[in-house]
Amino acid sequence: MRTIVYIGTSLDGFIARKDGNIDWLVQFANDEAMRSYEEFISRVDAIVIGRGTFEKVLDFPTWPYDKKLFVLSKSIRQVPDKLREKLTLLSMEPAELLSHLSKMGFSSLYIDGGKVIQSFLRADLIDEMIISRVPILIGSGIPLFGGLDTDLQFKHIRTEACSNGLVRSYYEKKR
Repeated sequence: MRTIVYIGTSLDGFIARKDGNIDWLVQFANDEAMRSYEEFISRVDAIVIGRGTFEKVLDFPTWPYDKKLFVLSKSIRQVPDKLREKLTLLSMEPAELLSHLSKMGFSSLYIDGGKVIQSFLRADLIDEMIISRVPILIGSGIPLFGGLDTDLQFKHIRTEACSNGLVRSYYEKKR
């Protein structure tokens, strides 16, 4: 099972404002950024997000996912009727989830959302990270990274400077 993070952050390391708002990020979603996302998403079988990301996505004008979606939450008990066929609600720890999804035939997962990414990192279960730094400081918000019990080493693969000022870096877990 391969786990990949693909995410945008502000220069000061936040993935969203404290209220989950990503208005500062969406202004950088030009054609070049969308092509990069499409290239990335073609490499994964399914997507894993948490409650916070799920609740944010519910505000989007259209459903953004065309892959199987798994929502990790201990508090959500049911999903809107219109989305029942589009996602599966689970309450599992990262290692248990990977085992479960592997048995279902999945082999490559997109891991998204601050708390979910942090929980997978704490369990040392992220294989690859693609992090796009947006040239903006927002001062506070939801951080990409949190506390770890041990150091995790990643190998820098490459960095691309995009026409809109965004800088995208690719990392793989050191083995």
